[in-house]
Amino acid sequence: MTHSTNWPYPRWIAHRGAGKLAPENTMSAFRLGASFGYRMFECDAKLSSDGVLFLMHDADLKRTTNAQGTGSELSMGELAQLDAGSWHSRSHAGENLPTLEALARWCLANQHFLNVEIKPTPGQELETGRATGALMNRIWPPNVVPPLFTSFKPDSLRGAREIAPHTPRGLLVDKFADGTGEADLQLAVELGCQALVLNHALWNAALVAKVHAAGLYCSSYTVNDEWAAQRLIDLGTDGIITDRVDLFSPAQHGPIL
Repeated sequence: MTHSTNWPYPRWIAHRGAGKLAPENTMSAFRLGASFGYRMFECDAKLSSDGVLFLMHDADLKRTTNAQGTGSELSMGELAQLDAGSWHSRSHAGENLPTLEALARWCLANQHFLNVEIKPTPGQELETGRATGALMNRIWPPNVVPPLFTSFKPDSLRGAREIAPHTPRGLLVDKFADGTGEADLQLAVELGCQALVLNHALWNAALVAKVHAAGLYCSSYTVNDEWAAQRLIDLGTDGIITDRVDLFSPAQHGPIL
């Protein structure tokens, strides 16, 4: 299997909607990212106590809502009543925690691309992956470019693969298991992944070549500096996840600096 040029996703991906310009993982963040021209959005999905996928990065509610405790211990009805905007700014007070389904339907209505990071509450890795696969099987039309599922948790990717085997997957890696990336690439291949998504500082020319030779695509997070983005473009990587939707034009193809 060799790397080809038919990767269906844009190079530029808006992190949690609009990076730090709006409350992360809220619909206002995704709408703001779209207003900057972004067409692909990364979000974090976890399960409520009644089995609904909702958008939140942390297991704990404290950082991004007006509540405390573990988000997955609440029902979606309870989660929907939380204020997920005041922590960011007064103008976003009363912002709701969306369901993954609401975001997915918005992406479909607007012909946007979606990267779902399966971000399970610890202990729910497999079931969160399965639920994410089942949701997209139910609502995503077969003739539309599918979402990209990514996760740091191999079991979440296994769960998604079990239920939605044809939906592309990517393994997220923050630190190499073996210092070189070889073991992580091997794991991604074993998981049937189509992409390796690394902390951007980990990429080098040899690894990009190796990943492409294995038939996988090279993506990076979270890239907020022009020099870092330029380095990744020069290395020939395929995807860049950024908070700086105000700095990087998603139409950018040539040199940044």
